[in-house]
Amino acid sequence: MKGCNISTTSVVQHHLNQLEKEGIIQRDPQVFRSIRLVEKDADYSEVPLMGTIAAGEPIPVPASDNWANEPQDRLRVPSDMVPQKSPVFALRVKGHSMIDALIDDGDIVLMEPVNTVENGEMAAVWLRDKQEVTLKRVYRESGKVRLQPANTTMSPIIVQAENVEVQGRVVGVIRKI
Repeated sequence: MKGCNISTTSVVQHHLNQLEKEGIIQRDPQVFRSIRLVEKDADYSEVPLMGTIAAGEPIPVPASDNWANEPQDRLRVPSDMVPQKSPVFALRVKGHSMIDALIDDGDIVLMEPVNTVENGEMAAVWLRDKQEVTLKRVYRESGKVRLQPANTTMSPIIVQAENVEVQGRVVGVIRKI
């Protein structure tokens, strides 16, 4: 009652009855104040966690152990987070350059493997000459590509277009709390 700022127990009782009627909770009439959440058979997909991606200064690839050929782990995510048209992989984010896009250090991004993205889309980008990868918003500007962080304290990375290879587009984020 206090947590939801409800003024009377009768309103609480009404809401509990509705939740029980909808199958969200279960109450045992033999046990005073017993409430149990009902686990629903949700539709999940398994997504391979392939490694780490920098959201800050780019990190070396493939010489480092940041990206793997085989999954480091498998994540169960709700199927509605995964596009049906293509396979999806996951990467753990390291850094704070995408914080204003609500992607922080330790979060996991779900990536759709693509080779091109529209201006403004978030993507995993490989910088060929440096053999490094980073997570940024991509903007094509007259023969160059601007890799724009979503953090006002950081500057964009501007590189020649032929030096950039898109590895995947962000299609979802799993937040670390």
